[in-house]
Amino acid sequence: MSQLHIVFDNPVIPTNTGNAIRTAAVMGATLHLIEPLGFNFDDKHLKRAGLDYHDLADLRIHPNFEACMAALPDSRVFAFTTQAKRWFTDVAYRDGDVLLFGTEPTGLPDAHRTHPRITSEVRIPMVPARRSMNLSNAASTAAFEAWRQLGFDGAV
Repeated sequence: MSQLHIVFDNPVIPTNTGNAIRTAAVMGATLHLIEPLGFNFDDKHLKRAGLDYHDLADLRIHPNFEACMAALPDSRVFAFTTQAKRWFTDVAYRDGDVLLFGTEPTGLPDAHRTHPRITSEVRIPMVPARRSMNLSNAASTAAFEAWRQLGFDGAV
């Protein structure tokens, strides 16, 4: 089965992370969270959004960005940002790829967006004059495109 990695850099809204836990679980992806987190795992909104999928998801928490990148040494890293020119659908995704998303209020910090480990910056198309998509929706959109390209490996 192919392995995709979804990374949330400093997420602050618990329902977005709960939704991502569920998305990762149903597609067999690994969800990585980079601290600090804007919530704790006792948060009722996180539990409600993730429902009973917490035990089915491969969830890893990293103390900082460098630790997360070190845990994924051979992976290509695609930074999702509204500042990118390239659409996420223009990527030919491979097993082991990382889909990196920034924090809800501000997106990826410049130091992470331009980090040497970043393979490419990509964006999800939107109509003009819109700030951005909801984090969990953006992650689902991107992850399912990558999984589709991998032939929905492992799906029934």
